[in-house]
Amino acid sequence: MPHRQLPQVAVVVIGYNDAAHVTDAVRSALAQGPAVREVVAVDDCSTDGSAELLARLAGAEPRLRVVRRTVNSGGCGAPRNTGLDAVTAPYVMFLDSDDVLPPGAVDALLTAATEERAEVAGGLCVRRELPSGREVPWQGRLYAERAVIARPARRPHLVHDTLCVNKLYRTAFLNAHGIRFPEGRFRYEDVVFTARVLAAGPRFALVPERVYVWHVRRSAERLSISLDRAGIDNWRARTEASRMAYEILLGAGQKELARAARAKFLDHELRMYARELGLRDTRYQRAWWTHTRAYLAEYDAADWTPDPTAPGRLLARVVLASTEPRDLPRLRELAARPARLLPPYTHAADGTPVWSADLPQVTLEPLLTHPVRLLPFTVDAQLRPRARGTLLRLRLHELYGRMEEACPEAVEVEWRMRDGGGRCVRAAGAGSVAFTPALDGTWTADTTVDLAALGACGAGTWDLRLHVLFADSTGREVTAHAVTGAGRLRRRAVVSARHAVVLVQPYATHSGALALRVAPGARGVAAVVHRRLRRLID
Repeated sequence: MPHRQLPQVAVVVIGYNDAAHVTDAVRSALAQGPAVREVVAVDDCSTDGSAELLARLAGAEPRLRVVRRTVNSGGCGAPRNTGLDAVTAPYVMFLDSDDVLPPGAVDALLTAATEERAEVAGGLCVRRELPSGREVPWQGRLYAERAVIARPARRPHLVHDTLCVNKLYRTAFLNAHGIRFPEGRFRYEDVVFTARVLAAGPRFALVPERVYVWHVRRSAERLSISLDRAGIDNWRARTEASRMAYEILLGAGQKELARAARAKFLDHELRMYARELGLRDTRYQRAWWTHTRAYLAEYDAADWTPDPTAPGRLLARVVLASTEPRDLPRLRELAARPARLLPPYTHAADGTPVWSADLPQVTLEPLLTHPVRLLPFTVDAQLRPRARGTLLRLRLHELYGRMEEACPEAVEVEWRMRDGGGRCVRAAGAGSVAFTPALDGTWTADTTVDLAALGACGAGTWDLRLHVLFADSTGREVTAHAVTGAGRLRRRAVVSARHAVVLVQPYATHSGALALRVAPGARGVAAVVHRRLRRLID
């Protein structure tokens, strides 16, 4: 029997009050085949009948063992530790009750671990948005191809994948190093667990196969920890987990990984929460700003040296330079992916580019030497109704002389359906739209948006994507800053040969980018009206 078919793997499934999904998770683990020796389902003292469902399933499946905790832990770490202590197999994986393992996941990871003599094997996780089914790879660059990493320090980007569920671990390795999850009501336990794994310096095997499907249910009555970011306690928990990860890595002598973990916090966590800061009330914003300044004050000079105008570092430097929340719309755009640095573009007295006149200590001088393809330049997008069709006006802003130096020539325009499996419509027709220099030092390009054509593809959300082309044949993929104010296009109904009518709602995303919600046909229009009435009534 091939080694990959030997029953060597335990899958620990944890759940709390998730009767609607837990059996699907367990079945997906059992369906992995003979490589799975045991599935340990840990019920964290559920009150919704989950334990009874699991018990009935275990009665017909000898590989399934159910462990019921007598007291709810309030988190995910303790039940995972309970399951880990119960496994007998030489390898172990973790699975949450509302997610699933895709077919072949265990075989792919076990084959990599055994053939490469690796203590840890990781594979691609996809975030599946429900109910749309849209899938987004998690840290896809890390799992683009097969790789073997003798020591984590040789691939610092490993710190970006803080998930524990898309990996297979040698059980003896975890036990030998005493690697466990934080106990109790600890949020972001994966961050700390991953740091402990990396600190032990395991041999890593990476595979490009899909090995985990992370279900994202944003409309769920009870949001997951990673999605429930409305309270300031969530941010405090996030920074505490990041602090612990840094201290664990530094304490183990993994200085390069510790630095990478701090850089990852700036590029990922800080930007994600900054994009949403404008949605919070004043009390939250002040608490967030104060707490963030205190946390960033722990960084030392070496943490700021690499690329001081990288979006996350620049955002952090603005927070440190001001005692009060400020420039939130501008920071939101800077936190976008890719980043956009909105005007005004200010100079210090000596001519050095700076963030603003009252924060001259936040220098932007490195922007003068950055490659153009890496610059956080801004393209405004404004929709305007007109007699025939809808005008999309794009305006590219200068950025300390770098745009004029690069000589922007054209822009390719594309509307991409967010949940449409890659379907898209080119708003400009064939080819690209030429830029025209304007008297105010910007460049403009006009094209027409066929709203009826978007509606012909069905209901959904459309994101605007731009490819700015320069004279030297280089280019940059960007999103556009949604311009609001006089003349902007509001919700509009357009005539469609296929659907009779299409309702279109332009809006700015959390990161300030222009997007369109499209509802074709009478049924789509009725659904929009119904949702609006419900919001008014509620």
